[in-house]
Amino acid sequence: MKGFDSKFQDFPDYIIGITKEIWEDRGLATLHGYYAPDIVVRLPGSVSVGNQNVIAATMATLAEFPDRTLLGEDVIWSGTPEEGMLSSHRILSTATHLGDGVYGKATGTKLVYRILADCHAINNQINDEWLIRDQSAIVRQMGWDPKEYTRDLIAREGGPDACVQPLTPANDQPGPYKGRGNDNEWGQKYADILTRIMGADMGALRAEYDRAVLSEYPGGATGHSWEPVDRFWMGLRASFPNADFKIHHQIGRDDPMMPPRAAIRWTLHGKHDGWGVFGVPTGAEVYVLGISQAEFGPWGLRREFTLFDETAIWKQILLKTGDL
Repeated sequence: MKGFDSKFQDFPDYIIGITKEIWEDRGLATLHGYYAPDIVVRLPGSVSVGNQNVIAATMATLAEFPDRTLLGEDVIWSGTPEEGMLSSHRILSTATHLGDGVYGKATGTKLVYRILADCHAINNQINDEWLIRDQSAIVRQMGWDPKEYTRDLIAREGGPDACVQPLTPANDQPGPYKGRGNDNEWGQKYADILTRIMGADMGALRAEYDRAVLSEYPGGATGHSWEPVDRFWMGLRASFPNADFKIHHQIGRDDPMMPPRAAIRWTLHGKHDGWGVFGVPTGAEVYVLGISQAEFGPWGLRREFTLFDETAIWKQILLKTGDL
């Protein structure tokens, strides 16, 4: 890999390797090298610029969850070392809530949750990132309802005028990566499936998904077969029936010893004007950042992983309605 440390065998090894080095091996100082000084990091709940902010956030998380592990389940990637590469990294994280922090007083709760992160890297350095942590899985395991947790968080952050603002097109920051992924057939197939679903063609589920599909969705929700998939996508789209669905990035890959797979980064932007998983329509303008990964088999889409941050959506709704 031209421009990358020779200790890394390939790009997935780099992504998985530096994640372990930073978090589990306590190599926080390596962020000065592995992350660009002016990196843009977008989470559904915030936008930050600069690796100093990344280091501060990492330290705060480790103070609250000192035994956190980040188990790399897959890296779906595109690009070249010379032009830069984009990884869609799926992580299963375990942690124990042993310190006080953003989730309140230490509870000793043991957690399991997923993260999906899109990172652009060139010359051994990450300079652009989109990261979605399954916040609702974390707070539910701690005994919170996501809406109530978000209401409490707004208060702890100083109220609606002082609290951290969720990601929207208005506060997003431009980064160096302008790519759209690759033209592999599996990325295109998955993009077509999601576009059909968001266009209310729910027949795409039974036509394109394996009847034994395994699904993993926000809130740590694991499902089997078509019904949970239908319920998840229907519930989301029903909440924002007129929102604009946009695919920002798509990757497809065929790799040895792996099933064909795809990674899609997408957004929904519009009004909360429908009855769905976010309750009574409020008319709030909402921006949903989502990342989805899929694996395909002989009978269709056999595993699907999708994350968005329920608490970031509730924050936008609560700030709009003033229901605090």
